[in-house]
Amino acid sequence: MENVLVIGGNRYFGRQLVTRLRDSGARVSVLNRGSTPPAPGVTALVADRADGTALARTLAGRDFDTVIDQVCYTPAQAELAARAFAGRTGRYLMTSTIEVYDTGEAHPPGRPLPESAVDPSGWPVRLELPWTEPEFVEASYGEGKRQAEAVFTRDAPFPFVSVRLGHVLGAADFTGRLAHYAERIEAGLPVLVHPENLPSSYTHETEAAAFLAWAAGERFTGPVNLASHGELTATDLCDLIAAGRPYRTAAPEPGRQASPFSFDRYYGMDNSRARQLGHRLSHTRDWLPGLIAALPGPELPA
Repeated sequence: MENVLVIGGNRYFGRQLVTRLRDSGARVSVLNRGSTPPAPGVTALVADRADGTALARTLAGRDFDTVIDQVCYTPAQAELAARAFAGRTGRYLMTSTIEVYDTGEAHPPGRPLPESAVDPSGWPVRLELPWTEPEFVEASYGEGKRQAEAVFTRDAPFPFVSVRLGHVLGAADFTGRLAHYAERIEAGLPVLVHPENLPSSYTHETEAAAFLAWAAGERFTGPVNLASHGELTATDLCDLIAAGRPYRTAAPEPGRQASPFSFDRYYGMDNSRARQLGHRLSHTRDWLPGLIAALPGPELPA
């Protein structure tokens, strides 16, 4: 693996991925719309991935050992990428998500889901849906990823891998999901938790970046779950953040959303394939206390 393209790669663990690849000695290019300059020593390629003409123009005369697609959210994007990179790469990795398992189907707790629980080779693709509408794409995140995996699995003219990440936590998390818990506990407000309070799987941002960088140079294909050992419920998160202090939980009222990472269905992931492929995995309780300790404290009055 000498020449790698990362599509996206400007925020969260994407920047770690890019610098890891660069520091390993690979020639790294980053393709995005150019709103943020890439890390030093990295080649910037500017194009809107949804614009087939612009993408073809930017890729003209270029090929890559591996492409890592950090920002493929829809089957339409996958279909365009399959055409654009035909004959231009020997390997294609798509960053996918645990949410591909959130299909509405009930799964018994304590039986982590293997990759075969969602088979992209048979998943229906519906290109007629409004995949160009941002609100629809956001509301259909898991379905968009499932259908994108399906397009690549069935139609890609190159070896394809989908890395299904557990809920990613890290210091660079821009979503504020973990901070939500800390802020409510600090303020004495109840954390809204589903009565079922079922666990899910997580991974650290550094683990996500490390796995993707490692997988770029491997030969396996197909879906692979990446999650740290140790599933967590919403109250597990509360316990770790409160650190012995009292806190309150309450069920969300009708029409009101529960706290992030509170689930009324189980879809923890079986991470045995990642381990069997040769990648060592951490435990959530090894790294989560450090993240919690680094959360910003409450704002004090002047």
